[in-house]
Amino acid sequence: MASSTSLAKRLLLGRPFRSDRLQHTLLPKRIALPVFASDALSSVAYAPDEILLTLSIAGAGAFIYSPWITLAVAVVMVTVVASYRQNVHAYPSGGGDYEVATVNLGPRFGVAVASALLVDYILTVAVSVSAGVANLGSVVPFVAEHKIGIAIAAIVVLGALNLRGLRESGTAFAIPTYAFIFVMLGMIITGLVRVFILGQDLRAPSADLIISAEEHHLTSFAFVFLLLRTFSSGCAALTGVEAISNGVPAFKPPKSKNAATTLLLLGGIAILMLVGIVMLARATHLQYVEDPLTQIAGGPANYVQKTVTTQLGETVFGNGSILLYLLGAVTALILFLAANTAFNGFPVLGSILAQDRYLPRQLHTRGDRLAFSNGIIFLAVAAMVLVVAFDAEVTRLIQLYIVGVFVSFTLSQAGMIRHWNRLLRTQRDAEARRRMIRSRTINTFGMALTGAVLIVVLITKFLLGAWIAIAAMLVIYVLMLGIHKHYTRVAQELEPSDERPVLPSRNHAVVLVSKVHKPTLRAVAYAQATRPDTLTAVTVNVDDKDTRRIQDEWERRQIPVPLTVVDSPYREITRPIIDFVKSIRRGSPRDVVTVFVPEYVVGRWWENLLHNQSALRIKGRLLFEPGVMVTSVPWQLQSSQDRDLERLDRDLSRAPARGPRTRRTDLPVAAEPAAPETREEQK
Repeated sequence: MASSTSLAKRLLLGRPFRSDRLQHTLLPKRIALPVFASDALSSVAYAPDEILLTLSIAGAGAFIYSPWITLAVAVVMVTVVASYRQNVHAYPSGGGDYEVATVNLGPRFGVAVASALLVDYILTVAVSVSAGVANLGSVVPFVAEHKIGIAIAAIVVLGALNLRGLRESGTAFAIPTYAFIFVMLGMIITGLVRVFILGQDLRAPSADLIISAEEHHLTSFAFVFLLLRTFSSGCAALTGVEAISNGVPAFKPPKSKNAATTLLLLGGIAILMLVGIVMLARATHLQYVEDPLTQIAGGPANYVQKTVTTQLGETVFGNGSILLYLLGAVTALILFLAANTAFNGFPVLGSILAQDRYLPRQLHTRGDRLAFSNGIIFLAVAAMVLVVAFDAEVTRLIQLYIVGVFVSFTLSQAGMIRHWNRLLRTQRDAEARRRMIRSRTINTFGMALTGAVLIVVLITKFLLGAWIAIAAMLVIYVLMLGIHKHYTRVAQELEPSDERPVLPSRNHAVVLVSKVHKPTLRAVAYAQATRPDTLTAVTVNVDDKDTRRIQDEWERRQIPVPLTVVDSPYREITRPIIDFVKSIRRGSPRDVVTVFVPEYVVGRWWENLLHNQSALRIKGRLLFEPGVMVTSVPWQLQSSQDRDLERLDRDLSRAPARGPRTRRTDLPVAAEPAAPETREEQK
């Protein structure tokens, strides 16, 4: 009979998968597109808002620059998509920007990219879910009143779906993602046709509002700075593009080709929607401001500013139409599902970093459903902390955004340039050289452009909150280097030498005695069976009456092992035993001492609080003594017979283990036995 906890887990996550089912979790392109593209596509729901509200600081007249800024963002996206198509063909193993930077620029640059991506993935979940709650809250007041709780609940649901496995979560997300694409493109095409072909005069609900500037006297330099800040805000549309390069192993074969095709589809759809929304907004004279209370003059009382997509939906479909409600529903839903891109990218990257000893090994472990469960749980918890810390406010979280992704963009393209230079030095085939030179040119242009955008983002957003993201990257960077240093030092210490191990001269056995009962008698018998050179039993004299009682019982039973009594004037137990063991070792360093510790085995957690505390303290202290071996001799109490051993076996089997990913030989890490399978076989 399954326990209630196990039953709830099965209902939530499903039955566990065998390891040989891993191949069946791979994604075709039609499922991979919504899985990996939901973040980039959902940015269409808020990137135009960010462009317009930033321009509104200079007044309604500044909206004329929105198409040009959108065009600049589209150029950056085209460049990034073209650059990452080179990445997925050159590095299909799933390391993405981290692997490119590590192999070509060195481990330190790889760790810098990884820290940037980890922060960006966490922010993706927090921003996307908060934006979804904000959109839903504008329609349902209850959601707005409890936005933090709703956001946390959404993250929990997304985490549970991903814990069920990549294929199942992809299927669940495919329908709303495709619905968003079709409804959004339908609105854009319908609106543009009505305006530019049918000649209809469509006006957005905010078209006739009088907008005043927050800053009435902007200098030329300040206005240029405002345009750069607008451009950096619009570049939020690029977040999520890198997720496909990190998730290539999740595609069905041919992996690189399918990933490159999906990346091309992602870029084309995102650019089409972004440009289309801004064009339609200009055609309908839509206005969107940063602070409606102060910037809208003579507007209606209690004016509530609706999002850009909602205003366009009312203009094109009509207020109260079914299509308008459908647009609002799929927009809110895609914002929630955008977090799924991070839930697919973060665990894979965390697994690779754990394999390379930059993160704890637990992140490399697959769960019951063959997903990287620990990475999914860690991401969900970190995102919930951000949501609570920033009150689920998109305007506060968005300032931390996109810094990490452009750090990874720039360093990745620099790594790809060195990759092509290295191959060109040995390639002699003319056609192959032409392809490599073309790819290098694309990556060079991509590095220059993303590097320039990174500088703009840092300048315009640093004081607005980007410094928090940078500080988080630095903390994670230092932490990962510290973890790697620890793992490397341990591996070096454990590396076997060529010398034969020296056998101990003698083995001295010590049995700890607290009472003369069945566990003690079993420990004595087992110690005798090991045939040590010397054997003695030791008890600590804390109470004279108890000690005499033990001695009398020992003599009455005629136990053929000498009993040594160690005095403890201050009623300590651990220290006298440690001193006694040290005294045995002091005479001959080549001797070993084996300490046999009788222990109770209980079946209930609270029983551990009543037993075994002295044994745990003694064992924990003896582990630090060189030349001392500690042997536990268990005695199963009746309550342990009721323990669910099958469940215990399952829990213990989830301990961190080496995964099948093949270690790259060009990374300067300490030697460690490699697993027999390759990463391709694992996927």
